[in-house]
Amino acid sequence: MDQRDVAGVVAPAGVERAEFSAAFTVDACGHVIRWSPGAQSLLGYRAEDVAGLHVAELLDPSTPPYIAALLLSGSDTVQNVVMRRRDYSKVAIELLVHALGSGTGGGTLTGRGIDTPIDAGTVGGTRLVVATELPNQRDLDSALLGWAFDQVPFVAAITDRDLRYVHANKAGSRIWGIPANALLGRRLLELLPTDVGEAVSADMRQAVDTGRPGVIRVTNKLPHEARRHEWIIHNTPIKDGSGRVRGLYTLGIDNTGEYEARRRLALVSEASGVIGSTLDIERTTEELAQVLVPALTDFVTIDLLDSLFEGQEPRPGAADGSATLRRMAAVSIVPGCPETVLQPGETDVYADYSHVAQTLASGTSRIVGLQGDHTYAQRWAGSVPGRSRVAKAFGFHSSILVPIKARGATLGVATLHRHQTPEDFDADDLLLAEEITGRAGVCMDNALRYMWQRSTALTLQHNLLPQDFPRQAAIEVVGRYLPADTRAGVGGDWFDVIPLSGTRVALTVGDVVGHGIHASATMGRLRTAVRTLADLELSPDELLTRLDDIIAGPFAAGAGAGEGGDLDTGATCIYAVYDPVSRDCTIASAGHPPPALVRPDGTVEFLNVPPGPPLGLGGLPFEKFESRLPEGSLLALYTDGLIESRTRDVDQGCTALRALLARPENSLEAMCQKLFRELLPSTPTDDAALLLARTHVLHPDHVATWEFPAVPEAVAKARELASRQLAQWGLEDAAFATEVIVSELVTNAMKHAEGPIQLRLIREDSLICEVGDASNTYPHMRRARTFDEGGRGLLLVAQLSRRWGTRSSERGKIIWADQPIGVH
Repeated sequence: MDQRDVAGVVAPAGVERAEFSAAFTVDACGHVIRWSPGAQSLLGYRAEDVAGLHVAELLDPSTPPYIAALLLSGSDTVQNVVMRRRDYSKVAIELLVHALGSGTGGGTLTGRGIDTPIDAGTVGGTRLVVATELPNQRDLDSALLGWAFDQVPFVAAITDRDLRYVHANKAGSRIWGIPANALLGRRLLELLPTDVGEAVSADMRQAVDTGRPGVIRVTNKLPHEARRHEWIIHNTPIKDGSGRVRGLYTLGIDNTGEYEARRRLALVSEASGVIGSTLDIERTTEELAQVLVPALTDFVTIDLLDSLFEGQEPRPGAADGSATLRRMAAVSIVPGCPETVLQPGETDVYADYSHVAQTLASGTSRIVGLQGDHTYAQRWAGSVPGRSRVAKAFGFHSSILVPIKARGATLGVATLHRHQTPEDFDADDLLLAEEITGRAGVCMDNALRYMWQRSTALTLQHNLLPQDFPRQAAIEVVGRYLPADTRAGVGGDWFDVIPLSGTRVALTVGDVVGHGIHASATMGRLRTAVRTLADLELSPDELLTRLDDIIAGPFAAGAGAGEGGDLDTGATCIYAVYDPVSRDCTIASAGHPPPALVRPDGTVEFLNVPPGPPLGLGGLPFEKFESRLPEGSLLALYTDGLIESRTRDVDQGCTALRALLARPENSLEAMCQKLFRELLPSTPTDDAALLLARTHVLHPDHVATWEFPAVPEAVAKARELASRQLAQWGLEDAAFATEVIVSELVTNAMKHAEGPIQLRLIREDSLICEVGDASNTYPHMRRARTFDEGGRGLLLVAQLSRRWGTRSSERGKIIWADQPIGVH
């Protein structure tokens, strides 16, 4: 048989150029019928030596007989066997068997040790056998070891006891960016002279010195890498048979995926704990920006719809068209945040084609690549000049725009930019930005709603409190209210100055327990009730009694039970009346802190006013406190929020207030500012109201008083004395009206009262005429009929005066009339 015999055989698919391979063909019974030169080269047999020889004769004698049967039992089978060369040496062979044609019938597979009947339908016809020599097992083991070392997807290296590399796999060479042969003989610190290199080298040295394996986790960014990686490094000592350490096997596993996942989870957790620490919208947006920089971005801006700050509720869904946004926060890794061209509080209008407006309109986040995007400046710059110039100057290359949403409405947009971080934003970054911004959106919505409610309550409180005090002859007065800086909102503290007849003045301060709009509304109703009762010229103790009856009855029912029923938990009030003629001050308190009095010599005392029960309890009396104040005294009325806090009790607060009041200031306004500045914390937890009043005394020349017996002649005498006094004051123009008023009031007292009649004229911004008697019967105006002789006196008094009225006195009552005059 020659090469041509085998050349005519068609090789199966996958077996190329069989004529030049170690190939031969056998018949259906396993006898060799063709032999290739490659087979002769591999096994040493010539074609004539093996012609007709059974294939089993070519196998090593130790080969089980069934192996030959397996070779001939099918097509395209592969079997590893040991064959015998002509020189009787053994060789490991891989045999590939392929059927070439159909057999002519059955037969018997015979050969050395083989006598097996063969069915032609099973065995088939001739077969092509291709033999390939297998490598030596020891060489194979060595090759496998090398392949595994180089192909393992981890950084693997072997160092000697001096920690010099003696072998490094391809992964290590690729990570270092240095050819494997260039690594040999070098130490880690030569490649990574950083803190990370020192930490890993120290762990390697410890493993070599102690013979115990070590594991270290490090995070590092190599010079040629774009982002940081986390590596878990196993250092395993290599020992000889005697247990002596000969080297070190280092395996580095890239744990960056898990590291990034942990970092993102930690960032979300940090955002949940940091954002929304207060209900201040500016602080909340600042917290969001600080969480994002530098963990996720290099520069971030937070912008909210400007309409939100006008009290408009955000519309459900996305915003349409152009958008006017207010810059709330801007944070950068560059000190001073030079990238921003809008400062917090400034606004900008974004056209409908801009990225910002489209993000608001779609309600979906987007990643914008800036490099090569020539339209970006137009689509982002808005109406602020210089924005595109800044973007180019700082090299913005990637941006994320995330709509800030809460409860189905869009509030604004967060814009993240990278210019120092080389990597562009990816989908994971977008998901993280959406997660954090989504959590912040709910906090911003809460802050906005609190801002709206607080603004409403402050507006209500501001409108309900006196905006300015009219000039008073009795006192110089300054008042101030400061709401609490807490989530509870505006409270119910209030103060008021009420002019009374006879140049007297009422000072009142109150505190409604509770916070929010309901407390403000209740405070307004309480202040209105006090003003109404003050018009009745009641004494302080009687006024508080009437006020308590109102609060415990229909007033409380109007406040409501549960919702807005702030008075269910109580209200306090102090009411003082000062008379600049007598210098008498009468005070009554309903559970309120005592007022402080600063005498002209600088001494400070807290007046011993009976505290009384808080308003709304009912059934308990109120007592009044009376004192004659020196001219120039300072009276301080306040709420407990001024002297009490979480870090200071009432006694400590009173001591501090006394010390501050003892230090005089140039004005009441300066004193008021000092007390608020020194006594209140930077973030008050309770409202505080303060009313300072400097007392004055009317000059004796401005007051004229006479007393007459209750006889008819007293009327003429009273007119004469009043006319003479007006002439001394230069008020001759008011003489006629005054004589009529004096005549009617004295006549009325003479007819309906007993005892002496007192007439008093007071000249200030107006002319006040007072007639007092010993009767407790109060007159009232009535309509006189045509032929009635009386009933017209009070009508004349009402027409000639600006106001008139009655009030009780120690002797009985006083009827007074107030005439407008110029200041003379």
